Amino acid sequence: MGDRFPLAGDRKECDLVMNIDIDWDEIDTVLLDMDGTLLDLHFDNHFWLEHLPMRFAARQGLSLADAREQLGSRYGAVRGTLDWYCLDYWSASLGMDIVALKQEVAHLIDVHPHVLGFLDAARAAGKLTVLVTNAHPASLALKMARTPLGGHLDVVLSAHAFGLPKEAPSFWARLRERQPFDPARSLLVDDNLDVLESAREAGIAHLRGVRQPDSRGGVMESAAFELIGGFDELMPVGQPFGAAASQGAGKRV
Repeated sequence: MGDRFPLAGDRKECDLVMNIDIDWDEIDTVLLDMDGTLLDLHFDNHFWLEHLPMRFAARQGLSLADAREQLGSRYGAVRGTLDWYCLDYWSASLGMDIVALKQEVAHLIDVHPHVLGFLDAARAAGKLTVLVTNAHPASLALKMARTPLGGHLDVVLSAHAFGLPKEAPSFWARLRERQPFDPARSLLVDDNLDVLESAREAGIAHLRGVRQPDSRGGVMESAAFELIGGFDELMPVGQPFGAAASQGAGKRV
């Protein structure tokens, strides 16, 4: 519901010298996607492409192939809209408790390497870190409970609080009403190329994609946006990742 997490201590100003072509003197706000960007997309891909089809097949008395075909058609009909991300929509549409089904495979939720160290370094440098996700509030709550992300972010917001997905260029104006930021002095990191395009249309100046959102999936290519292989590419030169990041994905259960 656009929950905001408290600051984990006061942010301290420090100089950043980065190892990628970002001038951090020109950035005040870091906008970050969750699934596929901060978190490994393997959980979501496994749930929607493997686990849910299996459960749906059993409920409907279908073969797994038929279940995947039916769900694939349903997915395609709403992809890119807020319904695509809405667990209430899918629970009602399929007659299944999607939140409960997600809990069955929640052990797969994981943080990408170097994420926590990057977040800590950005906050130490005085940058505001804002999680902006299309995820439904119930999915967001599940992932905040299963990972330490909440303690490393300044603000956490779901697109469901705004009534628009991030793919809509007008989403960003609504976001600025809730959480003011200067698009010309903001960086967005997101694994969704459509979202990056809408952000560019909205005037967000600094944009980065994610080359491999799913650690067990293929890599993306883009001629329109620079893609990072990991958040270590955005880390300050000469600053350690810290104990939290050195442990990689370290889940909290």
